[in-house]
Order: sequence, then structure tokens, then C-alpha cells
Amino acid sequence: MKQIVPTALLLGFLAQAQGTNAPYGSMAPLDRYLIADRSAEISLAKSAAPKAISDNAEVMVLERQGYKTVAKGKNGFVCMVERSWTAPFGDPEFWNPKIRGPICFNPPAARTYLPITISRTQLALAGKSEGQIREAINSAFDKRDLPALEAGAMSYMLSKQGYLGDQAGHYHPHLMFWVERTTPESWGAGMPSSPIIGKEEIPGRLTIFIIPVGKWSDGMPDSHDPN
Repeated sequence: MKQIVPTALLLGFLAQAQGTNAPYGSMAPLDRYLIADRSAEISLAKSAAPKAISDNAEVMVLERQGYKTVAKGKNGFVCMVERSWTAPFGDPEFWNPKIRGPICFNPPAARTYLPITISRTQLALAGKSEGQIREAINSAFDKRDLPALEAGAMSYMLSKQGYLGDQAGHYHPHLMFWVERTTPESWGAGMPSSPIIGKEEIPGRLTIFIIPVGKWSDGMPDSHDPN
């Protein structure tokens, strides 16, 4: 598989290094981030994981006031469609209104990582800048207003319909794991022939690891995967 690092992990650093001007310097009108058809957003959210998981998961959709639960779950998983402001700080596509990231959080992530997503969304919808969001999230960690990350926090991102940025596009089906701050090398990330991608997502706080897999949520193989 040709490894294309998602925009959420690399493009911000490339832009800073090259001195490029991001085309998404501020938040676009809110309507551009919303999906008018609720049933379409529900379907997109559930496409992040195999049906055996997503059919019994809680589902949240983005409304003008923030994320709202529209389907109760039975298995502790939570599925939603992330928007651009959940990307690591410094990403040049932090405000890209085209980004749609179907994701299903497992129970530990739903309990301890999802609150970060909810908080960032509320701050974005309140008109806060990227810098202000970062400051608020760091402050919330310091005050312990956000829960400590639980061991085993991970998510499925196996949707064919996702759009992760102008460079990453639909990317590949993959799993994501969050851990308290550690070095990517501790997982072998970035090592020759290693399939694991790792980077600090919130500097000084959390490290994210991405592992591409060979099949989409419907069981079909990734057409870009030579295996």
C-alpha cells in the first residue's frame, strides 16, 4: 500500500515548514459544515465501522448547537461524522468545510476521548479561533474538566464515503488509537516498512497512532491496497 499520511497528521507541519498560506484561515459559514439530510449523516456515521458494531452503536449528528444523539446504542460505541476542527492544531485544513470524517469510537474512547471532540465542537460553533480552541482545551486538561484518557481508546474509520482533506481525500480504511503522550517510536511508528503512523495530536497531551487496514466497513478490499 502506498502510504499517504492523513492531512490531520502531516500537512500542518509541511505548511509551516514551507511557509505556505492555508486557504482555510478561518471558519466558513456554519451551513457549509452541516449536512442538511439527517438520515444521510446517520448513514455516513454508521459507515465508519462494520455493521456488527455500528448497528448497535449510539449515533450523533452535528446541529447548529453542537452534536446531538439521535440513536441510542447498546454496545458502548459512538458513531459520528467529525468536522475539520477535530484535526491536530496547526493543520492548514483546520477549517476546511468539505471534511467529513465518519468515525466510530469504542467504549473507552467514547468515555474519555469523545468529550474532547464535543468540547472542540462547542468552541468552534461559539466562534472561537483555532488558537483560542487550543488554549481552552489545554486549560480544560489542566483543570481536569476533561477526563483522563482511558487505556484501550481507539476508533474505526473504515468508510468509503469519508473525505479527510484536499490532500488525503478518501484515504484508506484505518484504525486510530490514542494514548497519553509518548514517542511514536515506542510503537514502531515511522520505522522502515512499519504500517503505523504516529504523531502528537494535542502537543504535550496525547499521541495518536493510525494503522491502515485492507478492508472497508462493508468488507470490500481497499482498491489501493496491492494485497
